[in-house]
Amino acid sequence: MSESLLMILLEPDTYLWLSALALAVLTLPLIVFWRRMRRRRWLRCCLLLALLCFWYVLLYGTFVGVRQLDVRQVEFASKDLPAAFDGYRIVQFSDAHVHSFDGWRRPLLSRAIDSINAQGADLIVFTGDLQNKQPSEIAPYLSELARLKAKDGVLSVLGNHDYPMYIDADPYQQALNLEAVVSQESKAGWNVLLNGRRTIRRGNDCIYVAGMENDGEGRFPQLGSINEALHSLTRQTFVVMLEHDPTSWRRKILPHSHCQLTLSGHTHGGQFSLLGLSPAAFNYHEYAGMYYAGDRAINVSSGLSGVVPFRFGVNPEIVVITLRRLKIEN
Repeated sequence: MSESLLMILLEPDTYLWLSALALAVLTLPLIVFWRRMRRRRWLRCCLLLALLCFWYVLLYGTFVGVRQLDVRQVEFASKDLPAAFDGYRIVQFSDAHVHSFDGWRRPLLSRAIDSINAQGADLIVFTGDLQNKQPSEIAPYLSELARLKAKDGVLSVLGNHDYPMYIDADPYQQALNLEAVVSQESKAGWNVLLNGRRTIRRGNDCIYVAGMENDGEGRFPQLGSINEALHSLTRQTFVVMLEHDPTSWRRKILPHSHCQLTLSGHTHGGQFSLLGLSPAAFNYHEYAGMYYAGDRAINVSSGLSGVVPFRFGVNPEIVVITLRRLKIEN
């Protein structure tokens, strides 16, 4: 019974229907109350305005906000970047939750893929959460995902939703499900980094793109290993670290590695923001955009979608990161 309930709750439109139902139930008695308050016009106006705002947010976020797509351009400069990689372009996308593109939202994924390819990236990276709850969701979208092309390919890491933590299954079945996710991404032509790394060369110079398994807090999987991902690399090397959960940046990556740039997702930017305020700010130090700690940085993508396909004030995005070699003045 608990598994069935969870499966229903993880369906893309469930929360939207529940929100609409709750708002409708709340609206009816408020309208009755509003009609009786004839002598308090200011209160009637405030009540009516509040109701209109609630409905506007719900309808806009459900049918308009999800259709938006931002292409955010950022630069990251480092003295450790080899000269041959000055101007190297990485396109990051995150939190696709492809099952949430079902139905009328299907073309939105196609448009995102087209936008990513249009950037002419040297490298495309995906920072986790391809599925909502099970690998069978990915198969219908494989042909779209396989269209992603870049000079140095597509690299990815797993997010918390890519692990079998949202279904009730024995350990053997859970292992099979995890294998299936990695297999599906491989079929799309992606290189999945599981506490591993990839060397990218330009002539005699090289940089490394490392990828940790999901390393979250609380109930989220904490499987990331700095030692495995960076084994034998010296501090003189330039490393881009892919890690789904940004909380790992302060817990592990900053204190236990020299990775100059970390790319994360997970937060979705809160999916809601009003006057620059997002609920994600209460749970995360870094939740949307580029953040710095000295000469090191993390970029947290707001992602493409979510289990709940809703966006208000936080548009779906892809991020184009241009690496620059920082010149040291004598």
